[in-house]
Amino acid sequence: MKIITLFGTETGNAEMVADDIVEALSSDFDASAQDMADFDIGETQEGDIVLLVCSTYGDGELPNSAQPFYDYLTSEQPDLSHLRFATFGLGDSFYATFNQGSQIMAERFLALGAHEITERGLHDASSGELPGDVALAWLKTVVSTF
Repeated sequence: MKIITLFGTETGNAEMVADDIVEALSSDFDASAQDMADFDIGETQEGDIVLLVCSTYGDGELPNSAQPFYDYLTSEQPDLSHLRFATFGLGDSFYATFNQGSQIMAERFLALGAHEITERGLHDASSGELPGDVALAWLKTVVSTF
């Protein structure tokens, strides 16, 4: 079983969270982090777990690094029924589109047959909490599903 943490980011915050997640997992699991823009979903295998870490940009859109991956998933519609996944979103509740980027990605994975293993984790920039701290607390719930 591999745990692949895919990040979609505009400013680098989702990448930092992905790195925190991989660091926390690496002593017990085969874990890696990759930019969604550079990832080939065809390399996944039965039993792999994908952790989607995605920010929201602009008026609720996906960040630049997530857009090509999303476009590929939409146009090619690969069968993801062999994957389990969980999603962590970064956003700001000040905006009506709070954490919409992570929701878009989660919905696409579900539409392609992937199995969601726990509730989406959400970071709120208005909370004053560090995104990595919130993500690591969420990760304990994720790991409990393995």
